Amino acid sequence: MIDLKTFTQAIQQIADEKGIPQEKILETIEMALAAAYKRDYGKRGQIIRAKMDPKTGALDIRQIKIVVDDTMIKSEEEVQAEEEERSRRLAGLPAEEAHRKDTKRERDEEDEQGEGEEKKVRFNPEKHIMLEEARALKADAASGDELDFPLESHDDFGRIAAQTAKQVIIQRIREIERDTIYNDYKTREGELVSGIIQRIEGRMVYVDIGRTVAALPPEEQISYERIHIGSRIKTLILVVEKNPRGPGIILSRSHPLLLKKLFELEVPEIPSGAVEIKAIAREPGSRAKIAAASNEPGVDPVGSLVGQKGIRVTTVINELGGEKIDIIEWSENTAEFIAHALSPAKVLDVELDEERREARALVAEDQLSLAIGKGGQNVRLAARLTGWKIDVRSNTSAPSAKDAEEVLPEEGASEEPAALEDTPPPINSLPEPSESKESE
Repeated sequence: MIDLKTFTQAIQQIADEKGIPQEKILETIEMALAAAYKRDYGKRGQIIRAKMDPKTGALDIRQIKIVVDDTMIKSEEEVQAEEEERSRRLAGLPAEEAHRKDTKRERDEEDEQGEGEEKKVRFNPEKHIMLEEARALKADAASGDELDFPLESHDDFGRIAAQTAKQVIIQRIREIERDTIYNDYKTREGELVSGIIQRIEGRMVYVDIGRTVAALPPEEQISYERIHIGSRIKTLILVVEKNPRGPGIILSRSHPLLLKKLFELEVPEIPSGAVEIKAIAREPGSRAKIAAASNEPGVDPVGSLVGQKGIRVTTVINELGGEKIDIIEWSENTAEFIAHALSPAKVLDVELDEERREARALVAEDQLSLAIGKGGQNVRLAARLTGWKIDVRSNTSAPSAKDAEEVLPEEGASEEPAALEDTPPPINSLPEPSESKESE
């Protein structure tokens, strides 16, 4: 037996717990009550809708009939052919299986009603009403309209009907909850989120981000970062997908945009617009370079990101497990920008080949190894940051063939600076995080 007042009192509680609008909960309960009513008191083919007053629990049950005309009704020959086809299809099946398939066919016909092109229907007086009869009740009735007729209300239902209502409510609330979560997080792609590591399965990490659990796949993790269950981490919402099991949320700790979002938390000049991060190049867990520019006179972009005594950049470094960060000043002058990008090395001169988009940087002999970096890391990050191929040479002698290979971006590496739009690129277009290296 279903207690309508109990249902009414539970609406607000369910809405608060699931984060679902109260109106959606009420619609779900009304659908369940209509299904329960039809189970106990309805007839085959009827369309029944329920309306419940959330304050009093009063239930209004109505039967819906669709207005049809002669052109929408199947002829006797079509009905006969359809019956013969159905009999052949169900022949030889057990009674229970045949009933199940027949019921499914009826549901499919109801779902198709009014969808796409107009389809002829088999006239059912419980579901249809002829146009002439409908106009006697409503003068402006037209084909396809719906007329409703009140039915006797009942406050209690049988056990099976109650189970049907319960199943409808549970299933529908789960669907609404999944849709709500998906819509919420879909609009937050590219945003920073803080979560608690819930479990680790193999190399896949699952993070509780509040209303749901998101996945942090191996390719989006920082190499060799130690992750423990129960610890809190900040991640980037990379992709939100919809699938039958619920919204699939993919997080990232290796995407360059994560670095930008972390600095936005620590540097108030960035949200205010006084300072802008122009480009980022990362080798996650090892080293990163950031190019920043000032939009207001008198504001030092590098100093703003570093903070007093380095407090701001240190906070970001600690969040990323010790990843070293070089902050340089952006310049519209390409040669000057490339010279800045090779920091901490001091560049004497930069020659540009605009056609081939290549640059030759000249440094002092004692600055050559610093400009190239261990394993070519410094010049490689500078090339990614600026989008130019960079050849570093000393002012005393040309580098060896081995050095010449090191000063160019590694093969397959992106020559363009990292995209800094609010929404990150698709996950399958992202470069895989490089192995962690110890920088200079």
